[in-house]
Amino acid sequence: MQVLLTKISRNNDQLAFRQLFMTYCDRLIGFAAALVPSREEAEEVVSDVFVKLWQQREQLAGIQHLNAYLYRAVRNTAYNYRQRSGENLQILEGEYIQVLLHTAAITPEEALISKENLQRITQAINALPPRCKLIFRLVKEDGLKYREVADILDISINTVNTQMAAALKKLSAVIASQPHSDWFR
Repeated sequence: MQVLLTKISRNNDQLAFRQLFMTYCDRLIGFAAALVPSREEAEEVVSDVFVKLWQQREQLAGIQHLNAYLYRAVRNTAYNYRQRSGENLQILEGEYIQVLLHTAAITPEEALISKENLQRITQAINALPPRCKLIFRLVKEDGLKYREVADILDISINTVNTQMAAALKKLSAVIASQPHSDWFR
C-alpha cells in the first residue's frame, strides 16, 4: 500500500488514487453509516475525505498506518458534518451489520447454517449497545487491530478489549444455544 501512496504523492497518479478509493470506499461508507443518519450522508462524508486526500496528496507518502488514518478522517469528518447540522456525534443504527464470525475455513456442511440461526446471530449483534457494536464491526468485519480502533474512536485499548469481550460473550451465548453450535468451536 505504501507504493500506491508514493505513486499518488509523488506522481499525481490518478489511477493509483482510484485504486485506493476502490479498496476502501465500501468499508468507509459502512463505518460512516454508523455515525451519520443516512447512507447518502455517509457517502458524502467519505467523498469529502477522499477529496481532501487528493488535495493534500503530497503528504500521503508520510502516512504510516493508512487504515487508522482513513477511519479517523471519516470519524472526524462525520463529527464535523454532524456539528454543522447541530447534532451530537453518536453511533446510529445502520445497514452495516454483516455477520463475519468465521475466522477459519469451514466445510460445506458447516456453511449450511439455517437462516433462522443466522437471524439470531444478527439479532444478537443488533442488540449490542451502539459503541460495543461499532467496535465489534471494526475489529471483526474490517479487520482492524485493537490499537487502530482505539485510535480511530479516541478511546483506550482497554475499552476496546472490554467492549469486544462483552460482544463475544453475548454472541457466544447465542451461538451455544443453537443446534450444531460445536461448528464454531
